[in-house]
Amino acid sequence: MSIQGDVLSTTIASTDARVVAVEAIPVALPLRRSVGFASGTITIADNVLVRVYSDAGLVGCAEAQPRPYTYGETQGSILRAVRDWFAPRLEGVDPVAHERARAVCAGLSGNRCARAAVEVALADLAGQLVGVSCGRMLGGASDSLPVACMISFGTPEEMAQDAVALHERLGITTFKVKVGRDVALDVASVRAVREAVRDATLYVDANRGWTLAQAREAQPALLELGVQAIEEPLDLADAAGRQQLSEASPIPIGGDESCLSLTDVAREVAGPVSQVSIKIARTAFVESAAILAYCRATATRAIIGSQYEGALGAWASIAFAASDAELATTPIEAANFLDLAGDLVTPPEIVDGRVTVPDQPGLGVLVDPGALSRYRSDG
Repeated sequence: MSIQGDVLSTTIASTDARVVAVEAIPVALPLRRSVGFASGTITIADNVLVRVYSDAGLVGCAEAQPRPYTYGETQGSILRAVRDWFAPRLEGVDPVAHERARAVCAGLSGNRCARAAVEVALADLAGQLVGVSCGRMLGGASDSLPVACMISFGTPEEMAQDAVALHERLGITTFKVKVGRDVALDVASVRAVREAVRDATLYVDANRGWTLAQAREAQPALLELGVQAIEEPLDLADAAGRQQLSEASPIPIGGDESCLSLTDVAREVAGPVSQVSIKIARTAFVESAAILAYCRATATRAIIGSQYEGALGAWASIAFAASDAELATTPIEAANFLDLAGDLVTPPEIVDGRVTVPDQPGLGVLVDPGALSRYRSDG
């Protein structure tokens, strides 16, 4: 039996804690600068803090990040979903029995980010109740992980400077370069990053911003620059174009917005996608594990992506990335909290391009009351 099975089987019987309340708090986390990519621009992180309270006095926490242009969720819709749907259904539920919790919350379609935050907060609470870290409960394959970071829109010179700063200060050598603008500008940006950090591992993300003709035009130069994958090059509505591009592409095509669920992943892997971005912010731990298993069964590369989470979201991604030995060797997108000028929890420390997986119970972090008071946006 696995460590996870041993931990859960011995502790479910020994804890009788119950959920007594679920809280959703809107926050406005300041960014050091605006973050731009083909599908949108973020000028402030209007996120939602989800907290699940137990009668044992412990509180599980998670972060939801609205992305209206991807999931259709806003800060307001997440607040309503948590407060009106999930909260009343979870009262009295055993937080360690996560499948029972999922069952009582079923029936609400969509609302992926809201649901994922509730599930992660429950997992954080369960880990605290049983005295085990989420990283260990999920598999405990590694105690440290390599880190990748996204490079958002700017001039080629600015994007190269960002990569150099991350490399020199934190030792990061894997970058996801945002593209999806004019092809010449995109290629110039990737080339600038390549020349600035010669040994870097690069992949690009067009966020559905190119046409088929643009993607074909960009491919030869990206191949020459050593780009390892192109994530979501085309509009998802262009199914024929995506398939044609994939069949002719010398560079693997990655799926992100097209891979919102296990069902989506199965469809996309059978079609144009050969790399899947798993995001804890939308599939939490249980469905993410199912997606990872499907990727393993189909020999599809899996990576842990970022939704420009704050530090709390990054800690959840780190816990899951530590669950699998192969996944733990793949750079995780867990550095974009660096774009925030303020946060709710202590951020991960990145040293020599790696981050340590917490060994404290649950996610291993606590919300700073002073920071919450400063950044909450509900008056």
